[in-house]
Amino acid sequence: MRGWQVRALGEPSEVLEFGELPDPEPGPGQVLVRVHAVACNFPDILVCQGRYQEKPTLPFTPGLEIAGEVVAAGDGARAAVGDRVLGTPPMGRGGYAELAVLDAASTFPWPDGMTAGQAAGLFVTYQTGVCALAHRGRLRTGETLLVHAAAGGVGSAAVQLGKALGARVVGTAGGPEKCAVVRTLGADEVIDYTGEDVVARVKELTDGRGVDVVFDPVGGDIFDLSRRVVAFEGRILVIGFAGGRIAEAPTNHVLVKNYEVVGVHWGFYRTMAPTRIDEWQAVVNELWARRAIDPLVGAELPLTDAVEALRRLGSRGTTGKVVLVPSW
Repeated sequence: MRGWQVRALGEPSEVLEFGELPDPEPGPGQVLVRVHAVACNFPDILVCQGRYQEKPTLPFTPGLEIAGEVVAAGDGARAAVGDRVLGTPPMGRGGYAELAVLDAASTFPWPDGMTAGQAAGLFVTYQTGVCALAHRGRLRTGETLLVHAAAGGVGSAAVQLGKALGARVVGTAGGPEKCAVVRTLGADEVIDYTGEDVVARVKELTDGRGVDVVFDPVGGDIFDLSRRVVAFEGRILVIGFAGGRIAEAPTNHVLVKNYEVVGVHWGFYRTMAPTRIDEWQAVVNELWARRAIDPLVGAELPLTDAVEALRRLGSRGTTGKVVLVPSW
């Protein structure tokens, strides 16, 4: 098969190499999948740099989530040859290739009516959203949810999930085009952080009260801003650090305002509470079945353009998910 491999850590543009790789073989419980699409995620950049919390052994192939067709199955697999599936390959044996394996616990049906790009970008993104909003954030009907980077991959999913959970959703984005995207996702209010004072605008929209839940995949200055707009007994959900800087949470401020800073490491549930994953995927599938969600794919590129895809993702110039498509 053809695919991408990292032999030394560094910037994706410098360390990703495309070429012929050995075809993987499925072991017990695994399926071998012909990849129809692989979604790009910010952790793909971090894992190339050696900055991700999980560090695969060199050389490795990145790619956290795929959709495709089963071409071989080991004993005890959750899918058969010919089934269309989605899921997350084992770390280091990822989806930036024409073939990939999925473990049994990471193999799920590709929902009917979904494109390959949508299916590839569904699992991690919407699982993270359900884990964050419904489980960790305890978002309730009628509450106000602030979603940062609302036009991005996880942000766009959070907007849709927040609406499905009955919340009033305020999204932030940079520039008129991204703000227009957030409106089409269903956000009740959109704030353009390139031209508006986010703190003042949130306070105006909430009559000075602040928001009940903040969904923050950016960190840094955005986390600092979020502390100023979270309401009494509100929850700030720490999703990631796409902004680069890891902020600090002054505990005196947390105490005085009576809010929570809540970590959301979705992947850890696969180790600590694996039954949650099936439960959350059932929620996602039900929402798709009644079209309460509609995964946003902002760009599809050939698999050979992985370096360009990650450059776009790292520049924060994308909307929705960026996916790579092998040329079969």
